[in-house]
Amino acid sequence: MSGDPENPERAAVNALAGDFLAGLREWLAIPSIGTDPAHHGDVGRSARWLADALRRDGWPDVQVWDTGPALPAVYACRPAADPDAPTVLVYGHHDVQPVDPVEQWHHPPFEPTLVGEELFGRGASDDKGQIAMHLLGVKAHLAAVGAAQPAVTIKLFIEGEEESGSPFLTRLLDDHRDELECDLVVFTDTPLYARDAPTICTGQRGVYGAEVVFTGGSSDVHSGRAGGSVPNPATAIARLVAALHDDQGRVQLRDFYADVVEPTETERADYAALPFDENVWLANSGGAQALSGEEGWSTLERVWVRPTAEVNGIHGGYTGPGLKTIVPASASVKLSFRLVPDQRLEQVADALREFVAAHTPPGLRAEVIPRGDGVPPYAMDVSHPAVGALRDAVEGAFDQPVRFSRTGGSGPAALLHGWLGVPVVYLGATLPDDRIHAPNERVVVPLLLRGAEAAARLWRLLPERLS
Repeated sequence: MSGDPENPERAAVNALAGDFLAGLREWLAIPSIGTDPAHHGDVGRSARWLADALRRDGWPDVQVWDTGPALPAVYACRPAADPDAPTVLVYGHHDVQPVDPVEQWHHPPFEPTLVGEELFGRGASDDKGQIAMHLLGVKAHLAAVGAAQPAVTIKLFIEGEEESGSPFLTRLLDDHRDELECDLVVFTDTPLYARDAPTICTGQRGVYGAEVVFTGGSSDVHSGRAGGSVPNPATAIARLVAALHDDQGRVQLRDFYADVVEPTETERADYAALPFDENVWLANSGGAQALSGEEGWSTLERVWVRPTAEVNGIHGGYTGPGLKTIVPASASVKLSFRLVPDQRLEQVADALREFVAAHTPPGLRAEVIPRGDGVPPYAMDVSHPAVGALRDAVEGAFDQPVRFSRTGGSGPAALLHGWLGVPVVYLGATLPDDRIHAPNERVVVPLLLRGAEAAARLWRLLPERLS
């Protein structure tokens, strides 16, 4: 393939860009909404589309895992020429979020629309765009090195229910342990910090959710008849919520911070060097009016490397129009805890139950109801040689220094790490303001092309770095 001899990966990506964009638009038109049973057939159709694309690209081993109970996943393997070369597993997902409210979309969500450099459509950023980026990266790598087989054995594992919380991911990992065996996982479902400040994500927070219910009597009672003489569950819930943090914004569960591993000085220096505009941050945080949080930490550190407790909703008594003078029979609060390494889900769950017991007034019954199994946190060792290779690959693709970042959201990286027993690194090329899970999701196409170039470089660098 002709192109820049000094930058063969970029030349290969640029030559393949037109076909890449056409294929991505075709894939995005499939409404693979995994959370909606009415679209489960489309999730299967999306998996088959990906499998067919891989076969056209010359992948010799392509499988659609669709025997249930998990929604269809796609596995593929492209062996290296050297049987002793490292094996890398690329993880992503092809299911997408619902599109409601559809009336707020500027373009139909499943009619991908290119406006300038931005491609609009559900899944463009999360996560079909990034998976397609890796398919392009493999093709560019082969073209750049002039070989039929990659420098590393590349496996793909693209699941179909990440947006539903990956309820059967452990089942897939257990059933297909031999196929998924690898030396390194490349996780491709995270963003850059900003277009002019590319970053490498080094970790994700975990999450644990629960609902706390206080119950008093068997029914609501007139506040004139019983108010002041019996405990009020709504008042008790409010007091529990008020006690959840101290004046410095620290969570008051027992030993909540005991296992927290702080970021390295290199990571903190990188965070501090990233451009940060408070007004832009607030505007992108639902129009919030002020910053707040745990004292002693920057805003980026609060959302990347510090654990939190958030009230997601409170209910108790009458919430309709006007006034209804009652003492409610019950009240509840929904809580979520974002966790960082090395916090453990079970320890936080136990501490929450103790906290609730200590804040339950006499005469009320308390129940703590877990909401889901939770997701453990994960952070990679930034001194690992694979991280150095990734940093060099991304810097070469973006033509500028690349810093470390993290993401405040959660994903199955810790599960992959624990189940497969290998490190996980992150390679993403989307942006925090791509409006994933919201109307008008988009992806910036030139960033995906740079991401594909970074992946192509990474495959060339890894054999020497991991030897």
